[in-house]
Amino acid sequence: MYIKKYWLPLFFAAFVSPAYADILVILPESGAMARASENIKRGFLSAYAASGSQEKIIFADSTKNSMDYIFKKKVNNKIKLVVGPLARTDIDAVMQLEPKLPVLALNDVNQHAENVWQFSLSKQHDAAALTQLLKNDRVKKLWVLRETGTEAATELFMQALSVEFGSEIQVIDTLPKKISRKEGLLLLGHHQWIQQLGELPEKKVYATPLSIEQGQTIPLGLSFCDTPALYNGQWVDLIEAYKEQPENMAFQRLLAFGGDAWTITQYLLSNQNQQETSFMGRTGAISFKDNKIFRQPTCYQQQEHGIQILK
Repeated sequence: MYIKKYWLPLFFAAFVSPAYADILVILPESGAMARASENIKRGFLSAYAASGSQEKIIFADSTKNSMDYIFKKKVNNKIKLVVGPLARTDIDAVMQLEPKLPVLALNDVNQHAENVWQFSLSKQHDAAALTQLLKNDRVKKLWVLRETGTEAATELFMQALSVEFGSEIQVIDTLPKKISRKEGLLLLGHHQWIQQLGELPEKKVYATPLSIEQGQTIPLGLSFCDTPALYNGQWVDLIEAYKEQPENMAFQRLLAFGGDAWTITQYLLSNQNQQETSFMGRTGAISFKDNKIFRQPTCYQQQEHGIQILK
């Protein structure tokens, strides 16, 4: 679902890694997270190949091996950085090991540890982006209409939004015919469900990426925040990868996430002091500060002439 296609130099080309380094990537190869892991891996390797890097990538399966075993058997003086693991329990285990080399964990957990960076498609980041959009639109009260059966899938987002928004949020059972100028309406559900709701209020109607599907019409005026790589052709390494799963935007987001993981890997390899920086990544604006990695998705609105970026 591209707004337009244009070619730009990839940001990670600006990073100059050491002449040679081994990188250990820890991902599950089987089990419940295997399919997501495979798409992250594909995105990571696509970006790696496009960068022309000479680093050696070594993979370890977190499904069959403990973090303690992997670090003892795989981490040596040639390994300069570890990417992964993906499961939160494995990240907690890595933190207990107190690694001496940088680790780019591919999820977020409640604790922090020296040398362990956490990068994720966090619901908190999604909620923060939407909250900023609501504030820009001067929304003081948010009505939330949820599709029955999706409560579990959107609960973490709702919790994060309640913290980030800080104003009144009220869950409703039916679509309001009108909303005041200081009110907004958030629709939490799939695309087909939104299509069945009928006529929506003309302004200040919002959704999450759950509602956006490849090739499907987005209601006029609907605003949402999502992974920018899905809406433009800037990222050369993702163009062919997307063609393999054109209808599944959820896995396209994981491909983009894997690509950004490689960009961050290059940054960590070439910036041992880990100074503050920021760049526009495939999954949003990425920033480093105080040993943390933040991601801000891009916000869009469906207008008469297509999807437009909201400034």
